[in-house]
Amino acid sequence: MPVTPLPRHIVTEAVTRAFAEDQGGRGDITSNACIPTKAEGKFFFAARDAGVLCGVQPMVEAIWQLDPDAMVNVQMEDGDDLSPGDVIASVHGKARALLAAERIALNFMGHMSGIATHTRRYIDAVANTAARIAHTRKTTPGIRAFELQAVQAGGGALHRYGLDDAILIKDNHVAVCGGVANAVKAAIKHAGHMTRVAVEIDRLDQLEAAISAGAESLLLDNFSLEDLRAAVSIAGGKVTLEASGGVNLETVGDIARTGVDIISVGALTHSAPNFDIGLDEG
Repeated sequence: MPVTPLPRHIVTEAVTRAFAEDQGGRGDITSNACIPTKAEGKFFFAARDAGVLCGVQPMVEAIWQLDPDAMVNVQMEDGDDLSPGDVIASVHGKARALLAAERIALNFMGHMSGIATHTRRYIDAVANTAARIAHTRKTTPGIRAFELQAVQAGGGALHRYGLDDAILIKDNHVAVCGGVANAVKAAIKHAGHMTRVAVEIDRLDQLEAAISAGAESLLLDNFSLEDLRAAVSIAGGKVTLEASGGVNLETVGDIARTGVDIISVGALTHSAPNFDIGLDEG
């Protein structure tokens, strides 16, 4: 599926931070010690497993930060399916620069492709249902934009990006406000007409109060399958229902078949295995 590119400044800043962390104050002392200054190299990035690609932007950025004149031939795009041996991109440039950029490029692509691939597994597990798979805010500090782009590459739906783009009243907000209805009414009074108001409930008996108070979306936290089905019946399509908690690849299919609209899965970003991509000479 088409993947929205990240703003250039976000990619540039993240890759710059990664190089500062990796190179310290002395740079790549291994390459500097054994590779002549003017030596050139030809390499290619290739998949070593089957999955979904993501991370092309930071890969290219990493190469060009160290060798602005390097030739990068990108052959696959974010969101593409990968098979073992598929060539993602070939590069030709200063050998020292390419080898110094290798690990940063692979770290971004491996992590992001891992998330995209893990997301695809969840998408496949809810096939033939109407449920959408969405991310959460359980992301690695500093690289959320990259991880959420990877969820999109895998076919996942976008949830709220951060605290400032949607109102989601959670259990502790409810406790402080003195109940679901109080919290929802206060949020609606504060929010502009463009801001969606959602509320998390952890008991079925809170559902009607939340709907009556004006909530547009309900997050059903750790509901049993029986209670999820009951919530779908009671809501009758009046609000968006999101299931969350206790979701894994073994449970997600049954959750989807209850009729909920969205299933949010923290594991998409916090538990995705790294995807194996290598840089080889050639």
